Amino acid sequence: MNDKSALAPGLGSPPTDGMGAGTRATLWLLLIVYIFNFLDRQIVNILAEPIKGDLGLTDTQLGLLAGPAFAVFYALLGIPIARHADRAGTNRVRLIALALAIWSVMTAVCGLAQNFVQLLLARIGVGVGEAGCTPAAHSLITDSVPAAKRSSAIAFYGLGVPVGSLLGLILGGVVNDLYGWRIALMLVGLPGLILALVVLFVMREPRHHRVAEATAASATAALPASAALREVFASRAFVYILIAASVTAFLGYGKALWTISFFIRSHGLSTTEAGLSMAVVLGLAAAFGTWLGGKVADVFGRRDKRHILTFPAYGMAIVAPLLFLGYYMEDWRVAMALLIVPSIVNSAYYGPAYACVQGLVRPQARAVAASIMLFGQNLIGLGFGPFLFGVLSDALVPSVGGESVRYVLYGAAWLGLIPAFFFWRASLRLAAELKTG
Repeated sequence: MNDKSALAPGLGSPPTDGMGAGTRATLWLLLIVYIFNFLDRQIVNILAEPIKGDLGLTDTQLGLLAGPAFAVFYALLGIPIARHADRAGTNRVRLIALALAIWSVMTAVCGLAQNFVQLLLARIGVGVGEAGCTPAAHSLITDSVPAAKRSSAIAFYGLGVPVGSLLGLILGGVVNDLYGWRIALMLVGLPGLILALVVLFVMREPRHHRVAEATAASATAALPASAALREVFASRAFVYILIAASVTAFLGYGKALWTISFFIRSHGLSTTEAGLSMAVVLGLAAAFGTWLGGKVADVFGRRDKRHILTFPAYGMAIVAPLLFLGYYMEDWRVAMALLIVPSIVNSAYYGPAYACVQGLVRPQARAVAASIMLFGQNLIGLGFGPFLFGVLSDALVPSVGGESVRYVLYGAAWLGLIPAFFFWRASLRLAAELKTG
């Protein structure tokens, strides 16, 4: 591809130097798609309490809706879809547009649910649609950006996580208070159909425009599934990153749902107050952390590849006590302020981790490598995080009453030491295992 370029150091904006208009449009559109991805996925967090009251659900059922109902199908479908994306003849743009249309419709359908089972099935539909997005998007980005800037590039795309979560908190909280949770789900779901058409007609598939496509075809053909999997798991650094990212997701998704319930239950905030307040923590702070992690990884990784993962490795260990204090404080404003720095640090892994994954394998296995990461993060993280947090909360009610969520979050704060350790172990392998291209 002729118009390769890196992403800019500025927060939330790709570069313009040497980049064609088509590439710039692709980067921005992929970011917007990922914002919708997380907006539709995570809006259920701020709506959890009103949904619980309306449908008469338990905390365990809430955790099931926020986690396994989405994550199991997302994770299981991710790998075969990624295999399809890795094939040289696959149009990844059409794949992303179709996925976007499916999950948008199913998000709106969630608002029509009249009971737990109907809402559960609709959430499964959201997971099915979203499985087609990120592996193909990472593959597109990696085709366009040199290895030296890959952390920043994927971190730019990763801004969709905090920005989508921020919008979900704000829109979900405000619209719920005005019109109810059903209208909130329909409002965020249906616009995705328009975006799917924009993606389809504006974004271009770079594979179809390579100058030496015939020569490169043999190099870019997808590996057999068994060969791709062997190559991915032959990397010890990949295995360590997979463990670290999966535990990070387990804690992150669990805290994303139950920290909101914590502020509503333990501090008496409304959904609007909790949504707007948490948007600062989960949205702005996490967006800054995602960008900062990619930037730090690119700057210091050029000097020593081990430093690509230094920030998440040491940062997660350092902020664990601060996170615990945030859940301990009785004044909600102090508690919220104490969560800002942990939110920054715990979001910094995205760009470095996924950039390393893309650099640890050949191009033919990149989408599969990303899909395996997503499999671990979503099956373990999203699948079990919110659900097990809810189960533990229900189990603690007889002993601590309405403060059960607070006690679950106490333990979650210290578990951040686990991914810190595995990111550190992975960093020791990067100099030997990372490829140059």
